[in-house]
Amino acid sequence: MTTGQDIIEQWFYLYSNDVYHFLIYFTGSTDVEDLVQEVYIRAFNHLHQFKGNSSPKTWLFTIARNLAVDRKRKNAKELTKKQNSQIFAKTKEEMSPDLIYEQNEQTNEIMEAIMSLKKDYRDVVFLRAVKEFSISETASILKCSSSKVRVTYHRALKTIQNQLKGGRDS
Repeated sequence: MTTGQDIIEQWFYLYSNDVYHFLIYFTGSTDVEDLVQEVYIRAFNHLHQFKGNSSPKTWLFTIARNLAVDRKRKNAKELTKKQNSQIFAKTKEEMSPDLIYEQNEQTNEIMEAIMSLKKDYRDVVFLRAVKEFSISETASILKCSSSKVRVTYHRALKTIQNQLKGGRDS
């Protein structure tokens, strides 16, 4: 028989890296190990409330989001460009210096465009484009309707496109 501890251990193995990156995004800090641990403690303590209507990953992200919001309220810190670059950094061992520079410039431009978006737009872009959640999973995490996610995502992408083309967002 599978115990609650076994389930949480399995979820930790499967999703802890995603929860970790999600918390980095929401808190703007790379020091989120304690929050990741707290997500799984809360999940264990409230496992009886998990009804299976969403995936475990979605449920864990909802817990993580709530913890991140609580932390933001306490610390009220802004994300910096440098921290955001670190979130999406990839290994560059086999790339030429010119290619690395060009890729960094492109990444920085995209990150600047994303970070200049309204918070609602940023949240949807992060969950949909970066973490590749479905529309319904994103809606569940953000506690809004699927149609709001669709519209917000579309508008956010249009805004990013306009910014990258040198235009102004509307």
